[in-house]
Amino acid sequence: MDRLLSMRAFQQVVDDGGFAAAARTLDMSPAVMTRLITDLEQHLGARLLQRTTRKLSLTEAGQSYLQRVRHILNDVDQAEASTRQQTDELAGLLRIHTQPVMAVHIIAPLVAEFRRRYPKVVLDITVDSPLVPPIEDYDLTILGAGRLYDANVVARPVIVSEGLLCASPRYLRSAGTPRQPEDLQNHALLRLSQAGIRQREWQLINPEEGDREVAVEVKPVMMANHSDTLLRATLDGTGISAQPLDLVANYLRDGQLRRVLAPWITGRFTLYAALPSRKYVPARARVFMEFLIEQTRLKAAEAERTWPSRGDSEAGEPAA
Repeated sequence: MDRLLSMRAFQQVVDDGGFAAAARTLDMSPAVMTRLITDLEQHLGARLLQRTTRKLSLTEAGQSYLQRVRHILNDVDQAEASTRQQTDELAGLLRIHTQPVMAVHIIAPLVAEFRRRYPKVVLDITVDSPLVPPIEDYDLTILGAGRLYDANVVARPVIVSEGLLCASPRYLRSAGTPRQPEDLQNHALLRLSQAGIRQREWQLINPEEGDREVAVEVKPVMMANHSDTLLRATLDGTGISAQPLDLVANYLRDGQLRRVLAPWITGRFTLYAALPSRKYVPARARVFMEFLIEQTRLKAAEAERTWPSRGDSEAGEPAA
């Protein structure tokens, strides 16, 4: 027996004054309605309704039970409404997990505008770098991976990005601008280091020549296992580093960084927004994900408009 359905049927019979009317209200047949009430009375071991051909009335047990049923069903309806509101309303707590460098350079710059659009959504951002992202524990997990990454999770691509060689205008004014990959050997290079991996070369790819690859020997003046440290040093004019477009789009747009050696790239990456499940995604998570995709792609497109045109000598800086 569906206890909750039987309770609703009993309440509706009383409110509508009969089985037929209650059956129409709940979109059931009168026979099903009668069976629900009979099963409920058998379960309780008490008669709840006095039935005659002309009149339907509550027994003493029925009156007492009805009072309790109304409270129970009201609590159930409120609980369901509250849960639906959490899913459908653009309000409430949105829990996001991401890595430090993405939090600083991708997520944080979006918060002010997102809050302006959706002032009732409270962002709870956890910044961490676990080996296995705790996707099931958050509404959204923002993570990066190579283009061929096959995540065994529900994830939507935010942007497919390229690794670019970047430097500050200050560095380029003092050191000149490399014109071809081999010129990098005469520049101060900054490199991301990985535990247990010693790489002596940068593998550069030219998308305009069918992804032709060139290996360039790299003798970095600085290595760091922390992306934010590497980016900070690049912004301060220490040298040239490889950075994902989505990470440095803001700095390229406002001129703090310049792309060098276009169209050469160091690789391709995808930024993902991962969800714990396809089902019952809260509206606040959906709108943040759409906002993240919209803004990240827009900023990347604006950054691309700063690329020097072919043959441009980037403000007359001397070649290295």
